[in-house]
Amino acid sequence: RRTSLLASTDSAADAATGTLDKSPFFITTPIYYVNDAPHIGHAYTTVACDVIARFMRLDGREVCFLTGTDEHGQKVQEAADRAGRTAIEFCDDVSETFRQLTYDRLNCTVDRFIRTTEEGHRKAVQHLWRVLEERGHIYLGAYEGWYSVRDEAYFSDSELVDGKAPTGAEVIKVVKEPSYFFRLSEWQDALLRFYEENPDFLGPWSRKNEVISFVKEGLRDLSISRTSFQWGVRVPESDEHVVYVWLDALTNYLTAVGYPDTESEPFRKYWPASLHVVGKDILRFHAIMWPAFLLAAGIEPPKRVFAHGWWTRDGQKISKSVGNVIDPIQLVERYGLDAVRYFMISE
Repeated sequence: RRTSLLASTDSAADAATGTLDKSPFFITTPIYYVNDAPHIGHAYTTVACDVIARFMRLDGREVCFLTGTDEHGQKVQEAADRAGRTAIEFCDDVSETFRQLTYDRLNCTVDRFIRTTEEGHRKAVQHLWRVLEERGHIYLGAYEGWYSVRDEAYFSDSELVDGKAPTGAEVIKVVKEPSYFFRLSEWQDALLRFYEENPDFLGPWSRKNEVISFVKEGLRDLSISRTSFQWGVRVPESDEHVVYVWLDALTNYLTAVGYPDTESEPFRKYWPASLHVVGKDILRFHAIMWPAFLLAAGIEPPKRVFAHGWWTRDGQKISKSVGNVIDPIQLVERYGLDAVRYFMISE
């Protein structure tokens, strides 16, 4: 069962639609991590976005519906090593599984399926890095602290719960390495002001309140490069550093509409994004880091981020890392596509 649904009274569709608004509509799922095969949580988010995209087209709006795969990072490299494959071979196979699920099994009307291993995406990430660096928002330092491979995230001592990440991740590694940092701490007041001036930016309200409370507690500068592995986008003019996977991954939303060519027809038509639909576990990345990166680069943030709840099984979040996943392909084969789509969206 799910802990929260898009079909609530404060749903993404309700918040995003308007009878008189016929402007282009850019809707995105998060790009999915390729350390393992897709599960029902991925299917749900994609189908939910597909329903909204179809409605917007029926309403006469031009739609760009984006999904894809997030293919860099330590977790992917380790998964490829366990499988005895090169990283790109492993990514090719798993990404194709997600693509087939999206188009062939779930019949989703996706306009763009992006992969972070695409050359155009690499160029977009490196361009964004240079812009942030030229504007004085990046500096070189050293990171020492806690890192969760499962979450691909850094945590302070105060954030640990019984020696684990707040998400319950079992594997926490102590990291000490040179790192570039983004001056996130300088954006605390600007973010709070942005939330106040854009009250519909975050939904539902309960998630919005969580984010605002977190930001008010104070933000630390963010480590945005790694030197302990090499599977990722290279930091410009560096032989040692790769870009932190979340800065890399979030940039996909820009890449898909033509960035760094901000004068291109797709970028002018579809940016800022109308709606990012994400799981609540990655809301902070989208609600704090992402608008901070964009504001620092002089780019308008998305109009809305909506965080849905988790699918659970026996009271525990369904997760590849936990190993309690439900295969959406098996569900479709057993019950049929229409029944599965209806089940995921209707309750």
